[in-house]
Amino acid sequence: MQKINTKRLQTGTTTVGIVCKDGIVLAADKRVSAGYRIAHKAFDKIHQISETMVVTTAGLVSDAQLITKLIKAELMLKKIRETREATVKEASNLLANIVYANVRRMSMVPGIVGFLLGGRDSEGFHLVEIGIDGSISFFDDYTSDGSGSDLAIGVLEASYNKNINVDEGIKLAIKSINSAIQRDMPTGSGLDVFTITDKGIKKVMTKTIETKIL
Repeated sequence: MQKINTKRLQTGTTTVGIVCKDGIVLAADKRVSAGYRIAHKAFDKIHQISETMVVTTAGLVSDAQLITKLIKAELMLKKIRETREATVKEASNLLANIVYANVRRMSMVPGIVGFLLGGRDSEGFHLVEIGIDGSISFFDDYTSDGSGSDLAIGVLEASYNKNINVDEGIKLAIKSINSAIQRDMPTGSGLDVFTITDKGIKKVMTKTIETKIL
């Protein structure tokens, strides 16, 4: 993820989503960069937005935080009005509309942020990518976002199979994020891993990587 830098504006992070036969695995690193400077080393980039859905964020910190608050509020209002949880498709459309409006709003600082949305509804488990332009892409296997996504995708492409379970998915997510940490400068400082199963949403790992020399 990226804080505003008036000299140079980039997005830097690595997020991963994996569809398993018994759930969804989402993972992200914990580094926030501002140009060439590490601005934060223990930042949360995965957020629960409802009782059945989680998003990862990649992009400008301020936009990511605001849009995450907005989509949580929209889903809560929808639940109150309709006395039911939104489907993943409905949540994806709501989030995409917010992102679309955000990136096209005139501003001195472009509002660039993308999301991976994982969730469960009556139709099963789903993994969706909301692009920085508000586009919607559904995946039945895996995807990755951020500056280290090419490195993570290489690991996922080589190791993923349709019969993978959540436990195996966690290990694969960690391996793919670690690949990005090793080679992508804006990715690093640790990782978080969440799962979505029939038992609900669970944060299964949070780890900070210390680089101090004693």
